[in-house]
Amino acid sequence: MRLHDLTIYTVTLSVAGSLAACETAQPPDTSPGVSSSLAAHRAATLSDIRYELSLAIPESLGERIRGREVIRFFLSDASSPLLIDFHESPSSLLSVRADGSDARFEYRNDHIILPSEILRVGENVVEIEFLAGDNALNRNKEFLYTLFVPDRARFTIPCFDQPNLKARFTLKLEVPAGWQAVGNSPVTSRAIDGARATYRFAETKPLSTYLFSFVTGEFQVVEGERDGRTMRMYHRETDTVSVERNSEAVFDLHASSLNWLEDYTHIPYPFDKFDFVLIPSLQYRGMEHPGAILYRASSLFLEEAATQSEKLRRASLIAHETAHMWFGDLVTMAWFDDVWTKEVYANFMAAKIVNPSFPDIDHELRFLLTHYPPAYEVDRTEGANPIRQQLDNLNEAGTLYGAIIYQKAPIVMQQLEGLVGADNFRDGLREYLDTFRYANATWPELIQILDARSAGDINAWSRVWVEEAGRPKVAATIEVDELGALSSLVLTQSDPAGQGREWHQELNVMLGYPHKTELLPVRLESRSQEVSGAKYLPAPDFILPNGRGSAYGLFELDDGSLEHLVQNAASLEVPLVRGIVWLTLWDAMLEGRVAPDRLVDLAVTSLAFETNELLVQRILNYLEEAYWRYLSSSRRADRAAELESLLWDLLEGVIKPSLKASYFDAYRSIALSDSAAARLESIWRQQTEISGLPLSERDYMRLAHELAIREVNDWEAILDEQQDRIENPDRRERFAFVRPALSNDPAERDAFFGKLERPEGREHEPWVLEAVGFLHHPRRAVDAEKYISPSLELLEEIQATGDIFFPKDWLDATLGGHNSESAASIVRRFLDDHPDYPARLRGKILQSADGLFRSARIVASQGL
Repeated sequence: MRLHDLTIYTVTLSVAGSLAACETAQPPDTSPGVSSSLAAHRAATLSDIRYELSLAIPESLGERIRGREVIRFFLSDASSPLLIDFHESPSSLLSVRADGSDARFEYRNDHIILPSEILRVGENVVEIEFLAGDNALNRNKEFLYTLFVPDRARFTIPCFDQPNLKARFTLKLEVPAGWQAVGNSPVTSRAIDGARATYRFAETKPLSTYLFSFVTGEFQVVEGERDGRTMRMYHRETDTVSVERNSEAVFDLHASSLNWLEDYTHIPYPFDKFDFVLIPSLQYRGMEHPGAILYRASSLFLEEAATQSEKLRRASLIAHETAHMWFGDLVTMAWFDDVWTKEVYANFMAAKIVNPSFPDIDHELRFLLTHYPPAYEVDRTEGANPIRQQLDNLNEAGTLYGAIIYQKAPIVMQQLEGLVGADNFRDGLREYLDTFRYANATWPELIQILDARSAGDINAWSRVWVEEAGRPKVAATIEVDELGALSSLVLTQSDPAGQGREWHQELNVMLGYPHKTELLPVRLESRSQEVSGAKYLPAPDFILPNGRGSAYGLFELDDGSLEHLVQNAASLEVPLVRGIVWLTLWDAMLEGRVAPDRLVDLAVTSLAFETNELLVQRILNYLEEAYWRYLSSSRRADRAAELESLLWDLLEGVIKPSLKASYFDAYRSIALSDSAAARLESIWRQQTEISGLPLSERDYMRLAHELAIREVNDWEAILDEQQDRIENPDRRERFAFVRPALSNDPAERDAFFGKLERPEGREHEPWVLEAVGFLHHPRRAVDAEKYISPSLELLEEIQATGDIFFPKDWLDATLGGHNSESAASIVRRFLDDHPDYPARLRGKILQSADGLFRSARIVASQGL
């Protein structure tokens, strides 16, 4: 870690470079990070900011990056000291000048504090020479890339690191001569001088600091043109067949997204160029830097037998990041409490954009299966959080991210579009984008625009759906007369948190009969609502309160409906209804109303007939989770041979490669018997082929991992040979990193975990998460319980040093393989022993531990 935030340093740089104490007036708030009060003060006094940045990047990772920066800004009030954010040691500041003269300054809590007497109302110029911080530069031997979201620009360069101080950036990069360089704006010149190259970039459009970006290193470039627009794709993939197979689709998907968004918003693409860079093992699937989008390479370069779900995820990811060019980049939230707005716009628009590209897909079903399960995974827990959360300091902004922002918010936005009307919603967004272009806006400002276009009370709707956590419990009750007809059907909602809240929403109650279904629309606006139209209808076989899948909540089935659907869900005619039933029954299992074995039985029955690929993938996901987490070890062993046989038969029986890939992935995951392990080894040794399913380098890597975790004969030799087989250097390095986590030697695994306890051991976060998942694999769960408590102890440091998704992903990887009461007790004990633990991190623990708590109870109830 760098020098601790709470240490106070006072530094003065004179012409001679001497250091002396400096007396300055205190700024409004010099606490670590960027507090909301500091941000408000600077936003009120600073404007017209320009950064001129030069960085000299050495080839050696052991050398620091030297930087020079000129910051120009207009100051409306010079009566207070000015804070410039820089999260580095004071020794990294080489000189500071103001208006051409050496400046006295104080360095405190990651802030360069300029005294008011050297400032003036009007234009100011500050020049800083510094050594750039590496924490947000992601330096590798052959490349580096920046990730400055949410407040990490200050980890690398001095700046005003808050989203509502947009600025224009001019960049010069000096790099090794063989390297490419990419930034937000076009390259204006490239000069070679011996072993060095200098790239100069044009001034950007106004950007928030978290969106400023550059990438440099050894990359290949593929250029594409669509509709008169040139795009460049930078990548490090050595498999030329994969590049050729995927490139045209990647360019096509970007082009269709751009065209759709220009038409929807009535605003042309708002930046000067459109490039994207594919990064091996990027921490996120994508990051929306304008003009230089970053993607995780494997998210865009799909395997030959990619599943339909993988193709949809790629299309949605591209649409999501492209939508950010308008929603988030052109118009940016004023403060990170509204970070969810840019994500929900992007996700919501992505769902609209991909529809034309996949005309054969059931997009209602896709929306249901993409958004509802992960949103429910959080909202059903003790750690549930609202969509919009108060934020006092940007150094906690990373804790806001998660499934509620990315998955629940699009569901809520879909409701909002329904309340306002699709045309009013679109026109309101056009007004919003036009009003705040290249500036910042808040959620209430959008609500004000939409409220003016709606007859309903959008503010009241927002309070419960956006400002509150959790979901309602909704149940249907009926009364039947003596003739077997319904005399009443009533929906009731309750608040699982016991706070008496009410969620207003539209539902469509489904009544199921032997050869048909009836949908009855109802608006639930109170705790109890009678469903008009139900009276005198025949008593149904089942009642599904969320019959269209558009409502949100824990939908509790009556006993008769529950039993009927557990037995007959596979025979329901409409794929969307089958999807709704699966989500509802999974909730029922987690609530203890359905035994996991019965859901496994339903999966076996369903997979034998299911043809919808989206549903196949969802059922397989549920099957794997029920198998590893909710069955006891003895029940798992009892069912292994049956499930292995089923999945292999299905794999051999289908023709479509993407379905074969889905079944093979599931088979590889659940394989438990010696015969299944032997088959996997034969496939890895290329002695057995899977007809119609070509395997990639990544597939063979995963097979080697699975064989090692099962400790087949000569598993170490298998890992040795696999490492030698890997042609891509980035994948080879990752494989070597993960390998100690697979060892059957507890001492070697202990030493590997010890490496992860140091920040430098966690630099490659996707590698770390893969390795931690193997440390805690269900086959090693008993031995891995000793890592749970120290992993929880590391969480605060991980939040401070890691990227935004890493804390939650670390918890998921740590707890995901466990289902014992002893493991659950470790987590509970940690929470009890830390009553004052940071609230948001406590919430993350409770979210990740919810499956552990439930599975421990469910497995214990099996009495085996």
